[in-house]
Amino acid sequence: MDTLGYLSHGFGVALSPYNLLTALCGTLIGTVVGLLPGLGPINGVALLIPVAFALGLPPETALILLAAVYLGCEYGGRISSILLNIPGEASAVMTTLDGYPLARQGQAGVALSLSAWSSFIGGLIATAGVVLFAPLLAKWAVAFGPAEYFVLMVFAITCLAGMAGNKPLKTAVAALIGLLLSCVGIDANSGVYRFTFGSLGLADGIQFVVLVLGLFSVSELLVLLERTHHGQKAIKASGRMLFSLKEGGFVLATNLRSGVVGFVLGVLPGAGATLASAVSYMSEKRMAVKDNKFGNGDLRGLAAPETANSAAACGSMVPMLTLGVPGSGTTAVMLGALTLYNITPGPLLFQNQPDIVWGLIASLFVANIMLIVMNVPMIKVFTKVLAVPYWALVPAVAIITAIGVYAVHATTFDLYLMIAIGIFGYVMRKLDFPLSAILLGFILGGMMEQNLRRALSLSSGDLGILYASPITWVVWALVAVMIVLPFWRAWRARRQQSPVASEA
Repeated sequence: MDTLGYLSHGFGVALSPYNLLTALCGTLIGTVVGLLPGLGPINGVALLIPVAFALGLPPETALILLAAVYLGCEYGGRISSILLNIPGEASAVMTTLDGYPLARQGQAGVALSLSAWSSFIGGLIATAGVVLFAPLLAKWAVAFGPAEYFVLMVFAITCLAGMAGNKPLKTAVAALIGLLLSCVGIDANSGVYRFTFGSLGLADGIQFVVLVLGLFSVSELLVLLERTHHGQKAIKASGRMLFSLKEGGFVLATNLRSGVVGFVLGVLPGAGATLASAVSYMSEKRMAVKDNKFGNGDLRGLAAPETANSAAACGSMVPMLTLGVPGSGTTAVMLGALTLYNITPGPLLFQNQPDIVWGLIASLFVANIMLIVMNVPMIKVFTKVLAVPYWALVPAVAIITAIGVYAVHATTFDLYLMIAIGIFGYVMRKLDFPLSAILLGFILGGMMEQNLRRALSLSSGDLGILYASPITWVVWALVAVMIVLPFWRAWRARRQQSPVASEA
């Protein structure tokens, strides 16, 4: 009953005219940003942080704006995936496998409307999960001290490598690079300059917006510049614009299963929508024994990743709000936005600032409804946006990125640093290193160091405090599982291949 009362209060915040208009603007911006290749939710949210701060938006309104952009990007990412076979973001890669073949078969309208409906179902399932489980996790998280938080950060880092599929080593290296970058600047305790190389511009460390836009936006611009298929055109949505009730019923079980999978993996720190879409797609493919057309235009292959994407986006809010740990790269950006308002996320946030927490949770419901109502009628409009040639798209994105970075401290040093980080990010992408792992390592690095120092201060330097409580035992056990998991996967893959080789 307390939860329902708080949720009712949250709807009072989210449904105020000012916040409703803010959510509407956020969903529209997010959808456009998501459908444009080269941007995506991280860039969309990062670009709007300085805008929200400059406009003097209250913290609850700023978070509603950023959350609406986040969900809008998850919706919008499907559009370029289905029409152009170009995923607007990493989590939309699985959507191309069956979405683009459906478009080639003349069912672009059906694919677009069904993907929008699947995203809506996934968002509703996950938001209901946030309402049910976030307060419980917040109460449990009160028992967390500095030692428990430090071990939790270690678990988040190992999750990245343990669930990275076929490149756990590269993911671990990328996360360690992020941890190293978080050490740049003046040490808060000793005042020692660390890794600044005599540059005053690095004395305050690498600014979060500079790192985000450098890694993702600038590196993507470099990728766009090297592409040669400029003549590719969007496929027009012809025929039916809406899916039928029969088609909706056919994928309903897929929607429900993928929504739960997406929410669970979204809650897990470091997993995110990319992993959720891949897991849900492969799970549905294994279950579809009869009439399996996965990869050739199967509606279930389209519904599964889209439902999981949206569910994971909402689910990633849970660790951010309750534990102060980003569940994805985009919530890591939102975590940085909270620090601009001097708000510390964690279990006490539910008690001290319920307007922010429950207003944000209620806005997830509102944003999902806005997106489904807005997306279906505007399908043809979005396809026209995709016709923007690269010679116009690249300069526009470059200008927006430069403005976003310069607005933080108004220094040209940040612009040069962003370009350098972008070139580094481009090289890392060419070497197949995940950039999101660098970002999460950077975010977690500062919190890991802070909590480790607090824990050692409480124990007078005794490392035993890091495994002194039952919570730390459990989390350390999970860390061990995440470390062993890649080796077990490799052993199982070799074992499955050996009988095939012997038969040959």
